[in-house]
Parts: sequence; structure tokens; C-alpha cells
Amino acid sequence: MPRHFGPRGPGERGGHDAEWWAQPGRGAEAWQGFGKRLILRGLFFFAVLVLVLIGIGVLIAKLVSSLGGLSGLLAIVASPFLLALVAVLIGRSFMRSWRPVRRLINAAGALADGDYSARVEPTGSGSMRAAMTSFNDMAGRLETADEQRRRLLADLGHELRTPLTVIRGEIEAMLDGVHEIDVEHLKLLMNEVQVMERLLEDLRTLSLLDAGRLDLHPEPTDLVALVDDVADGYRRRAAETGVHISVEASEVPELLLDPVRIREVLTNLTVNSLRSMPDGGGLLFRVRPTERGVGVVVIDTGTGIDQPELDQVFDRFHKGSGSRGSGLGLTISRDLIQAHGGSIEIQSESSVGTTVLIELPRVSA
Repeated sequence: MPRHFGPRGPGERGGHDAEWWAQPGRGAEAWQGFGKRLILRGLFFFAVLVLVLIGIGVLIAKLVSSLGGLSGLLAIVASPFLLALVAVLIGRSFMRSWRPVRRLINAAGALADGDYSARVEPTGSGSMRAAMTSFNDMAGRLETADEQRRRLLADLGHELRTPLTVIRGEIEAMLDGVHEIDVEHLKLLMNEVQVMERLLEDLRTLSLLDAGRLDLHPEPTDLVALVDDVADGYRRRAAETGVHISVEASEVPELLLDPVRIREVLTNLTVNSLRSMPDGGGLLFRVRPTERGVGVVVIDTGTGIDQPELDQVFDRFHKGSGSRGSGLGLTISRDLIQAHGGSIEIQSESSVGTTVLIELPRVSA
């Protein structure tokens, strides 16, 4: 739950501000030091201003007193009170302006010490409110990134543990003589190693995408030929489970894209579709021109996806029941399509099938 640094509420002892003064860290100390220096400079400016006002008041009093009479006496008596009133008003204005700055400094110190839930209640002038809102947005993004990092590490540990457990169990069984060291069991070990390799390669691709360091190598590409090639590569495997793969294509222009990365996307979608049709079905690739460029529609007659799960299909490590994938394929596919300036959308209905709509612009990358 976010921790707010805002004005004191009724009955609050010390308000929210007091929480972080009691828990200093290096970041909080640095920001508090900055705040102290800032307020000392403000007080110095205030003191100089008061002295200037006193000087002006004395000059005015002398000028009026030179006139003599009752008016001069009243001016001499009233001048100190007027100056005091001005000083009080300036001081109240300064403190009113300082309070939101102090809360922002406290929240920044908390954030610097690793408390990404730190927030500050927007108060003060328009510019101060804008600064506080900007700080809250920044803190929110940092908190989200930290949660994603923690979840990624937890999911990664889980995904690696499964094949490692299988590999260790099989090796121990071979060493104990429970299983023979034969081709069948070695193939099982190789399959688990390949699962780990795919996971690590997916993580590498994802990290490059996140950092904006994935280099695309665009070249003029016949997208219809690329789709045909992917479909041909999986027809034999699909036939073993009774799945028929077909391609429908209209005349489309060549696109400037990275054929290796787009092949990776099409391969991910094909594998997902085949997994959803263990008892046979149909897989159709439809390539057609669009207003922006070229669209690829991938339609299968598989088990489909329920609506609650459909909202999470592009989430990292999200997998359907019984899936042996890394849970990163669709995430990477989306990011690769977006890196080409395109879009991807998934429509599905449970027990009916899934449709994936991809659009790539005429000029990409």
C-alpha cells in the first residue's frame, strides 16, 4: 500500500511526515540535508528582507516625523506595528510554501532508500501540484518495475526448477541402475535441456527488447513466402496429430522487415496452435493487404481461451494449463511486432478456437 506524505489529518500525531524522520537512510539523510540547506537559505533571505523593511520603515518614520505634529507621532508609533505585520505575513507565506516542499523532500528520501510505495499528497500552488503529481507517477513506475522484477525472478526460478528436477531425477535413476543409459532416456534428458535453452534464449531476447538494444536487420521480404515456409516446416508434425495446415494469400507488397524475427513470431503462434489441437483440427494462415501494409491472420480450431485468461495472454510467464512452453512466447511476439511498428491482437472463445491478427506497416524498422 502506498505511503503518503501529506498534510496532517485530524487526530494524527506527527502526521505522515514523522514516519520517515524516524527511519533515516542514506537517501533520506541526503534529501533531509538538502531540505535543511534550503530552509536555512530561505530564512536568511527572510531575515535580510525584514532588515530591509525595517530600514525602509525607519526612513519613512524620519521623513514623517520631520513634518512634526500629531500625524508624525502617529506614524512613528504605527511603523513598527506595520513592519511586524508585514513580516508575519511574509513568514506565513514562506511556511505555507515550505510545507509541500518538505513533504516532497521526505518522500524523495524514502524513495531513494528503496521504499517505492512512497507518495506525496498534491498540495500547494499549481506548479507544486504538478511537481508532486510527476513525483507520484515516477514512484508508481518504479514500484511497478520492482514488482515485475521480483515476479520475473520468482517465475524464472520456478521455470528452471522443473526441467532441472527431471534431469536430476533421470541421472540419479541411471546411476542407481533403476534406468538403463539408453537412447530413450537420453532423449528425455535432451528434451529437458532444450526446454531450458528455449527459456534462456527467450529471456535474452526479452531483456534486449526491454533495454531497447535488440537490433533488427530489416530487408525487403516476401511475407507470403515467409508464411508458406513456416507452414511447410510444421505440416509433417501437424499431420501426426491430425491437424491440417493451409495458407490463403492475396497479392501483397514486399515489406521492409527482419525475416528472422518475424519467422520467430510465426513459429511461436504455430506451436501454440498445434498444442491447442492434440486431437486434430485445422490451422489457417491468411495473408492479405491492409490500409497500412499487410495483415496476417492465424486461425485455429483448438481448445480456445477463456475470457479471463485472454486478458493475460501477453503477460510474462503466463501459460495455459498443461503448456510446456516458457510462457514468454506471446510476450516476445507482441514486442517483436511492435518493434516493427505493427500490431497484434488475439481473439478467442473457449472450445471454438483462437484467431491472431497481425498487421505490419509497409515501411518498418
